[in-house]
Amino acid sequence: MLLRQIARFVAQKAAANPRAREIALKAAQSAADEAKHIARQDDRAYAAGRAVRQALKRMQNGK
Repeated sequence: MLLRQIARFVAQKAAANPRAREIALKAAQSAADEAKHIARQDDRAYAAGRAVRQALKRMQNGK
């Protein structure tokens, strides 16, 4: 339920603001690339965990 509300909020912001739309597009492309990378790995759970850790580190560092 909470994820659905977050997704709706992001979609509304992206629809209303061209700059937010660009950022959302780049984030979606990055997520799709990461999903492709995870799908190619033998140990998908490890690859998914690694991707989440990298994303959390990026968010904490502000990059």
